[in-house]
Amino acid sequence: MTRPSRRRFVAGTLTAGAAAGLSAAGLTAAGAAQGTPADTTGTTVTPTDPRYAALATRGSNKRFTAHPEAFRLPTTTAEVVAAVGDAVRDGKRIAVRSGGHCFENVVGDPAVRIVIDLAAMDAVTYDPRRRAFMVEAGARLMDVYKKLFYGWGVTLPGGASATVGLGGHITGGGYGALSRAFGLAADHLHAVEVVTVDAAGRARALVATRDHDDPHRDLWWAHTGGGGGNFGVVTRYWFRSPQAPAGCDDPSRLLPRPPGTVLAGTVYFPREGMDRASFRRLVRNHGQWHERHSGADSPYAGLFGGLVLFGRPASASADPGPAAISFAHMAGTRPDAERLLRAYGEAVADGVGGSPQFFDITEQPWLTATEGLAANQDAEVGRQKIKSAYLRRGYRDDQADVLYTYLNSTGHRHDTASVSLQSFGGRINTVAPGATASTHRDSVLKALFMNTWQDPDADTDAVDWLRRLYRDVYASTGGVPVPGRDSDGCYINYPDIDMADPRWNTSGVPWQRLYYKDAYPRLQRVKAAYDPRGVFRHTLSVRPRPGRGD
Repeated sequence: MTRPSRRRFVAGTLTAGAAAGLSAAGLTAAGAAQGTPADTTGTTVTPTDPRYAALATRGSNKRFTAHPEAFRLPTTTAEVVAAVGDAVRDGKRIAVRSGGHCFENVVGDPAVRIVIDLAAMDAVTYDPRRRAFMVEAGARLMDVYKKLFYGWGVTLPGGASATVGLGGHITGGGYGALSRAFGLAADHLHAVEVVTVDAAGRARALVATRDHDDPHRDLWWAHTGGGGGNFGVVTRYWFRSPQAPAGCDDPSRLLPRPPGTVLAGTVYFPREGMDRASFRRLVRNHGQWHERHSGADSPYAGLFGGLVLFGRPASASADPGPAAISFAHMAGTRPDAERLLRAYGEAVADGVGGSPQFFDITEQPWLTATEGLAANQDAEVGRQKIKSAYLRRGYRDDQADVLYTYLNSTGHRHDTASVSLQSFGGRINTVAPGATASTHRDSVLKALFMNTWQDPDADTDAVDWLRRLYRDVYASTGGVPVPGRDSDGCYINYPDIDMADPRWNTSGVPWQRLYYKDAYPRLQRVKAAYDPRGVFRHTLSVRPRPGRGD
């Protein structure tokens, strides 16, 4: 049996270019100091170039293909400044891509004429001047994990996919298997370099830090959960934990150290025998366990688990597959880790019919387990629709009934479908909601709704099926997870344009509230200050306050 995925459930030399407030001319000089010709503008790929087709289809969601006038492929911040400046001067709409994992059509929007692809900017190194780890925005998660771990024995508590780019991941908060123990990845952000455009149309690079006396501190704050494509082009991040010893210059003490080993446990729930009552019991058990065990001081703070609820295939005669799989990773550093992990599995399966199957608990080095989780997560490729929700409490029985009905249906047009309920809380919830732009700080679960298919002709039906499922789960709150007693909105790193569509969001609560809650007015002020011309925009981008831009 394959363990489920989330979807299914260089060292470099730092230069004076890191200084805040450099103009395009200043950054060109910095590029020359790095050995780059002073007049470089980077690589440009147009439709006649043989590289264009590969770049057009690089995104992970195969529903969307990008067809801009050109891709700009920078390797330095100076080249990003030049690319942005050229586009603004020529009046051409910009989109930015790092890893290509955006779930909506931001890059492929027909209005976008220039795509700035940051894949070549993938350096990871330690910056002794800032006493922080510098990571360029195009670096992918697994590469970052390996370089940090093998180089200094540290890591970031980011996501599971190996190929997600850091550029967008951090701006949305960044969440993964170590987040209950160490918080969000963005909680460890010390500084960010952003190419912005001022009111005169001048592109420039700014470095914003979390230092309280930094005049650009609001720009740093906006990149701790404000979402990608809003304020400028992120080129570099610097990471140092707020809890790091003051004045410490030992890199091995400046970011979290992952556990040496990880224990993994799996419970398989066959579809045979999984009637509606058992399904209710399973969802209830899982939710109530997380309600009880999601405090930062819980012995389970080092546990990351998921209950993945699977849909039937389209054909009623096909192998129905499992009804659900419960998986969990537990830090192996506790002497009672195996006992705790076993008790977790038993609690989730308690009273569930259909003869749940418990697999032997295994132990692996942390990096090996992380690579395995990534391999499973990245295995499912195709055309996709995704939705998210934060849960302050587990799903009610009536919501479980909706899930049961849809996930047991046949005759649909998608190939696979799942709803994954993933562990949240722990150290994440110790950060004050306003301290970062990631304001969802009291949830215990994060839900991911997803379906995948290959046939382009199935797009309309497959998207409609997931929309209706999600709407009906949240029927009592207008089709969306309105912040309240049970729910707390949506995750901006899983953007969903339906939240801004009154056909699917009938709650009267605007999409901005779902994704940003009380942080949105401050994000609007940052938008007005650093992108007054509205250069960086998409369907779910932060809007300046009325009268302060389009």
